[in-house]
Amino acid sequence: MRNIRLLVSYDGTAYHGWQVQPNAISVQEILQKAIDKVVNEPAKIYGGARTDAGVHALGQVVNFSSESGIDLVALPRAINSLIPRDIRVTDAQEVPPEFHSRYSAKTKVYIYTILNRRIDSPFYGRYSWHLPSLLRTDLMADTIRIVEGSHDFSSFKKKDESYRSTVREVVRAAVRKRGDCIHISLEGTGFLRYMVRNIVGTLVLVGSGKLSRPDFQEILDARDRERAGPTAPAKGLLLKKIKY
Repeated sequence: MRNIRLLVSYDGTAYHGWQVQPNAISVQEILQKAIDKVVNEPAKIYGGARTDAGVHALGQVVNFSSESGIDLVALPRAINSLIPRDIRVTDAQEVPPEFHSRYSAKTKVYIYTILNRRIDSPFYGRYSWHLPSLLRTDLMADTIRIVEGSHDFSSFKKKDESYRSTVREVVRAAVRKRGDCIHISLEGTGFLRYMVRNIVGTLVLVGSGKLSRPDFQEILDARDRERAGPTAPAKGLLLKKIKY
């Protein structure tokens, strides 16, 4: 039995997230059907991150077990021939039996993109949050460092969603501006649902002068979702990489 790891990119616009849903199309469902056909057997696939509806991925990692002897160079081409062009398998490797795309992961890196200029762009519309008012990226860059380390992120979770623990560790957080785009990056060992988007939504209030750095700290410490800012749109979020 081979354990095969795939590297997958996708535009999440047309999909209801990564995970299979009973009444909506997901990236996992599309890949699952294609892989089953290619290896000619049921092959349950596992994803490294459960991206939400509308969220994109550059470095999603998938693994599955199979008896198939298919050449790994040919495997991505074979799968890609059966799936829509907004999902692409870019690499395939055989990995040790104990590897699991989700449970073997050390950290995940997410990038959120804001297009910060007066007029929107037809080229960035699907992959960024357009905000026409100028944001203070220096204040945002200073403030986001607050989330580094282990914290209870209850203030930034999805409203009314419960967890055994809401403590997560953010290894690295940064804000960088390149041209008209602001890129907010968060690397962590794990994330609550909507956590990145809720942090971004609150950070934008800092950049617009509506909140201060101490305000952001108080919101984190409050462990209360009602205190934080709005949820940033899904289309600006990208799963950049999963590190093992």
